[in-house]
Amino acid sequence: MSIPSYEIIDKMENMLNIASDSTRIKILYSLLGENEEENIEKTVSEIVEETSASQSLASHQLKVLKDARLIKSRKQGKNVFYSLCDRHVKLLLEVVYEHVVEEDEDE
Repeated sequence: MSIPSYEIIDKMENMLNIASDSTRIKILYSLLGENEEENIEKTVSEIVEETSASQSLASHQLKVLKDARLIKSRKQGKNVFYSLCDRHVKLLLEVVYEHVVEEDEDE
């Protein structure tokens, strides 16, 4: 496999930097379904309850994740529902988790 272009590497770096925040990781995990086909949608209030983040922190991090196209939102009446953008986000979390757990088992 050849080294990607500078533009692609720059985008990859940005994506990994965005995903490297613990609150954002918790938010992404709170939106994971049990299987690849399942699409979980949650409101900010549900995400706040699950992640123990403040309302303002969660809202800010949701905006960062949405701007990075890791999550998407859908408005219904007064509520905004958030979900993972696509299966690649779940795969990213799974690969990083497996690598970290494997590292811990090797020690």
